[in-house]
Amino acid sequence: MRERRRQLCVFCGSKAGAKEIYADATRRFGEIMARRGLALVYGGGHIGLMGILADAVLAEGGEAIGVIPKSMMDAELAHTSLTQLHIVDTMHQRKAMMADQADGFVALPGGFGTMDELFEVLTWAQLRYHSKPVGLLNVTGFFDPLLAWLDRAVEDGFLKPKHRGLLIEAKEPGQLFDRLWSPS
Repeated sequence: MRERRRQLCVFCGSKAGAKEIYADATRRFGEIMARRGLALVYGGGHIGLMGILADAVLAEGGEAIGVIPKSMMDAELAHTSLTQLHIVDTMHQRKAMMADQADGFVALPGGFGTMDELFEVLTWAQLRYHSKPVGLLNVTGFFDPLLAWLDRAVEDGFLKPKHRGLLIEAKEPGQLFDRLWSPS
């Protein structure tokens, strides 16, 4: 019996962003991810950084597993060339299924949905609902203000330093992959 590939859940924008660097970094992330033998678990869309990521993983011969609510499927937002596509009823079911399938999580640039998903899995890690690594790829300093806010939350006593340490950060994909499952 074949061993299951390690599956990485990636949260990212349903828009590509205003700068080409975001699409380029996402494409590179997906290529490296597939070359390292990691399967992608993500929101199932064909648009924005989500579509760029899935296309890059698939182009490198990797596996891409999408989880999408029926309403988004009905709006024709689903990627139709994935290894697997799970259709669920609600966003809550989507997030729960992605989390259950994942061996780790990474956020790339995005908006409200990306932050919602990132902070939910960070909160679950803080509460010890899971012990999976959580990272973010800080493309061209996109997350610098967020990281400064987290540091301020520690400084002002709203977040323990050990919980701040739950978020693994890197500027380059290879560096981030190395840190996600490295013994620390």
